[in-house]
Amino acid sequence: MAKLILYLDNAILSEFFLKKELTTIGRRPNNVIHMDNLAVSGEHAVVVKKGNDFYVEDLGSTNGTTVNGQEIKNHLLRHGDVIEIGKYQLKFIDEEVLSHIGTEQAEQAGFEKTVMMHPSALHAFERQAKETANQAFDSTASLEKSSIEAVAPVTASVSPTVGKVQVLNGPSAGRELVLNKALTTLGKVGVQVAVITKRANGYFITHVEGKTYPLVNEVSTGAQAFGLSDHDVIEIAGVKMEFYLDAA
Repeated sequence: MAKLILYLDNAILSEFFLKKELTTIGRRPNNVIHMDNLAVSGEHAVVVKKGNDFYVEDLGSTNGTTVNGQEIKNHLLRHGDVIEIGKYQLKFIDEEVLSHIGTEQAEQAGFEKTVMMHPSALHAFERQAKETANQAFDSTASLEKSSIEAVAPVTASVSPTVGKVQVLNGPSAGRELVLNKALTTLGKVGVQVAVITKRANGYFITHVEGKTYPLVNEVSTGAQAFGLSDHDVIEIAGVKMEFYLDAA
């Protein structure tokens, strides 16, 4: 089942399961998702369910509707897409995709379980990576394993440096993960999950799951992709790790 998570100022306000064919969004109280803000039109946008797909459509609003920072009129939603309306954000979550990641949570404060992805979910993520380049999972979230399989080919141009993360606390302290894949997921399913994306212009971290956003240097990353710099300290699910660039 798909849902939208409503955020304001990086705080979760509510969740809306997309069970109906139409989910209206706007300032008027009769909307399914009510946003009490003057920047939001009375009938601002609508999410339309068509089979297994969901589309967000702007209803000719005054200030427009954006998805992942791009203004849209009609947009096919993919898992992790962020709709922005006024000061509000709506994150699209496809729980069918999340269900392929498995039900076991990590038993310790670290990355000690390998999370395998179903092939059909992998195909969906590959399509999403081509369209948004920053919203997806890979097939593993473990720093305990000595070998990490690639989930998708790196389509960006080759960089002279490669990113790495080193765990700073907990039972996995000192362990390193090389970010040599296009997409790398970190965290604990059901607690907090984020994805690090390798692009031609650097590395970016994006929130995927959890009530709070990841922290970089003790500052919230927010809902959008957040650029990483050499020696940034990331915190996800209580685990701190240092991001750094190393010679390829």
